[in-house]
Amino acid sequence: MTKPRKFEKILVANRGEIAVRVQRTCRELGRKTVAVFSDPDRHALHVRYADEAYPLGGAAPAETYLDQSKLFDIARRCGADAVHPGYGFLSENPSFAAACRERGLVFIGPSAESIEMMGEKTRARERMSRAGVPVVPGTPPLAAASEAQAEARRIGFPVLIKAAAGGGGKGIRRVDRADDLVPAFDACRREALSAFGDDRVYIEKYVDEPHHIEFQILADGRGRTIHLFERECSIQRRHQKIVEETPSPLMTADLRARMGAAAIKAAEACGYVNAGTIEFLVDADRRFYFLEMNTRLQVEHPITEMVTGVDLVERQIRIAEGEPLEDLHLSQRGTAMECRIYAEDPWNHFLPSPGLIRKLSPPGGPGVRDDTGVYAGFTVPMEYDPLLAKLVVWGENRQQTLARMDRALAEYRMIGIRTNLLYLRRIVRHPEFGKGVYDTHFLMKHQDELLKAEPSGRETVALAAAAVLAWRGEAKKSAGPTSGKTVPSPWKLSGRPGGSDS
Repeated sequence: MTKPRKFEKILVANRGEIAVRVQRTCRELGRKTVAVFSDPDRHALHVRYADEAYPLGGAAPAETYLDQSKLFDIARRCGADAVHPGYGFLSENPSFAAACRERGLVFIGPSAESIEMMGEKTRARERMSRAGVPVVPGTPPLAAASEAQAEARRIGFPVLIKAAAGGGGKGIRRVDRADDLVPAFDACRREALSAFGDDRVYIEKYVDEPHHIEFQILADGRGRTIHLFERECSIQRRHQKIVEETPSPLMTADLRARMGAAAIKAAEACGYVNAGTIEFLVDADRRFYFLEMNTRLQVEHPITEMVTGVDLVERQIRIAEGEPLEDLHLSQRGTAMECRIYAEDPWNHFLPSPGLIRKLSPPGGPGVRDDTGVYAGFTVPMEYDPLLAKLVVWGENRQQTLARMDRALAEYRMIGIRTNLLYLRRIVRHPEFGKGVYDTHFLMKHQDELLKAEPSGRETVALAAAAVLAWRGEAKKSAGPTSGKTVPSPWKLSGRPGGSDS
């Protein structure tokens, strides 16, 4: 048995809020951190926060955060003894995990073998089925559209066509009729090849009115695996999560016990070590099916931390250092919710909104946590995912958590770029969401209400206030003897939803 050893220096191979999140725990543990940064991220918060920072050169992900040779060169130069991949980028890349091991670097995550085993969706489904974990009816990778047609008729419409190497909501097509299958099959293959470099796709039975529920697991190198309860992730747009909460409004004690046991069984079936997430679909009759395993830290991990009191990044590091999982007296205390704040314009087809953040005033008060990677004066680059921050709140019960999230979203001010803050607030304030009556179709079902043209009441006041601040800044820029410019009225600026702090 390997004797535990403490890392002295950890290279965080990521950017944005997750890099800052990892660095904060490292600082509490007394571990030095090394940041890497692209040219657009030269002045990013994660660069400022780290003990050391090294340039990657370039802007595109392929030549920066995905360039393994650059990362390993920096790790050698700075003397790092471990790498934390965060989420996204190389976090679920088995070749990167294996290359870390070959170079004597500890990859803070599962083994390359576990990542590869669970990363290919059809192989993961087969392994789970053999382990006795319920899986959605489906197929292995299919070579031709003619095979897909035959399998879809066997399974029954509607079906999903999914990328075998997929993730993050990419490479998925729903097909309701046989006539639509061939073009959807071809389109999914093209998207899969573009996104993952692998055009293999398979078919899965579409589960009607599903809930997307995941279980957080931790496993040490001594054979112990535990779960830290569930997260409800059904508020999704194009298969990407926007709002998450725990406990799930759908959950019962019996269902939690059965799903938790299945999650542990799934992790043990692939010899998993470190933090991971087992994702399930749950139908209207509360039957659950294995969907996939995320072999990394999840974006939404803070809500689990809020209700359990467990620092998941700390546990990741300690497990990677060889420590066993201590006896945790786990329980769910209260409820927690997370809203993902994006630099995007919901009223313009959710297009990204890069640019300069002129003013930033995050919310505060009891039970409020803002995980962010930006600050006033930072220019949000266009090259990367538009996630700016994660607003997380905790309450004694769901009613208090909802009220607290509504209040926190109303307080949040980010001037200079368009965001989805108003859109998130409308979700949280929706009556059906308030009752906990929702599934993965919620945003589509209520899109007209959520994207209504004119804000009203407090929304109008908030937008007007933001517009006044923005207008004052523009007025100062335009002032002077040679200006000659007409500055638009702030009230006209505030009339359009999706404005400076929407």
